[in-house]
Amino acid sequence: MQMVFLRLLFLTSLLCSSTHQARLVVDFSSSQLFEGTRVALKCEADDASEGWTVKRNTTKRLSTCGEGWGKRTNSSCTIEFLFVQDTGLYWCESMSGSSSSSSSSIQLSVSGGSVILQSPVLPVMEGDDVTLSCRAKNPTHNLPAAFYKDGVFIGNESSGNLTLHHVSSSDEGLYKCNIKGHGESLSSRISVKAKPPVTPPSSGAAPSASGPVQLTYTVLRHLVVFCPYFISTIILVSLYQPRPLENNLENSPPTESEQGTEVKVEITTNNYV
Repeated sequence: MQMVFLRLLFLTSLLCSSTHQARLVVDFSSSQLFEGTRVALKCEADDASEGWTVKRNTTKRLSTCGEGWGKRTNSSCTIEFLFVQDTGLYWCESMSGSSSSSSSSIQLSVSGGSVILQSPVLPVMEGDDVTLSCRAKNPTHNLPAAFYKDGVFIGNESSGNLTLHHVSSSDEGLYKCNIKGHGESLSSRISVKAKPPVTPPSSGAAPSASGPVQLTYTVLRHLVVFCPYFISTIILVSLYQPRPLENNLENSPPTESEQGTEVKVEITTNNYV
C-alpha cells in the first residue's frame, strides 16, 4: 500500500511540475548590442514561484548566472559590462526538485565593432511589419546603410532603417547591414512564427474559438492550485494509515476451522514424505 502511495505521489509531482512555465524578460529590444553595454535579464514564471535562474550557452561553456559572469538576484541576472565572449543563447531554467523545466531561448550577439543591426530579439508574428535599423557606435544618429539577407544585397536605405512589410516565412533568414566608412554588422536571424488561425463565430450555439483555449488554461490553473494540497493529503494518508489487519490476525487465537486446516496440511505433507 505504501508503494502505491509513493508512485501516486511521484506521478502527481510530475503532473504539477509540467504546468510550471517561465519566460525570459530582457531590458533590451535588439539581438545585437555593443560591447560595454549593461543588460538585465529576469525569469518570470506563470505561477509566480521562485527557483528559476538565467542560464546561457556560449562558445566557451554552458553555465549559470553568477558562475563567472553576471550578478544573480533571486530570478534576475545583471551583466554590468558585456564582452564579445558573452555572445550566446540565454534562457530560464528551474532549479527546484529533480525535474527540469526551461523557457524558450534568445540569441544575444555582442559586437566589438562599430556597427550593429538592431533586429527583434524574439520571433515576429506572421503578417506584422518589422523594422531593421543599422546603427553606428559613433556618431549615434542615423546614417545611410546597405542591407543584406543571407549574404545577398537587398537594398540601400538613406535613413538606415529597412522595413519588412507583412512578413512571412519567406522573410526568414540571416540579415546584416553595412555603413560606408564605419563597417559591417554581425548577422542576426529573423524568425517568423505562424499566426494562430481565427475561426469566425457561428450564428448557432457552438462555442467560440477561444473556448478550448480558455478551458485548457482553466484546467492548468486549477492543477497548479490543487497539486500542493493533493500531495499534502497523500503524504498524511501514507503516514497515518491504520495498522494492517494481518497484525491483528496474528495475535488472535486460531479458530477451530483454522486448526483443522493446519492438521490437514500437516497430514498431506506426511503422506508425501
